[in-house]
Amino acid sequence: MTKTDRSRTAGLAGFATTTALLVLTFAAFQNGALESFGWQGGEYATAFVCITLGSTFAGIVLNLTAPAPWKSVGTGMILAGTLGGVVVIMLFFVIAWGLSNISVP
Repeated sequence: MTKTDRSRTAGLAGFATTTALLVLTFAAFQNGALESFGWQGGEYATAFVCITLGSTFAGIVLNLTAPAPWKSVGTGMILAGTLGGVVVIMLFFVIAWGLSNISVP
């Protein structure tokens, strides 16, 4: 395996790890998997936002301080965290737009 292939694989691993955490958080919300611990919608939303921000900041730190293959892991984490944050912001605006355009007879 060449150095470029290792970097690509490491970047994919960073992206996949963050994406898996975000998808599992969403799936747990849909199924109410953590209701026995008292989790409701707000806790899942907080967990989702913490994962996006945490992976983005951890990715930046890895990108700045780590040796070669770990820099790619950091880049993958930054990309997945940023995309997760963009999805949350877009959903917020779509819901806000929908609620503001409801016509009550």
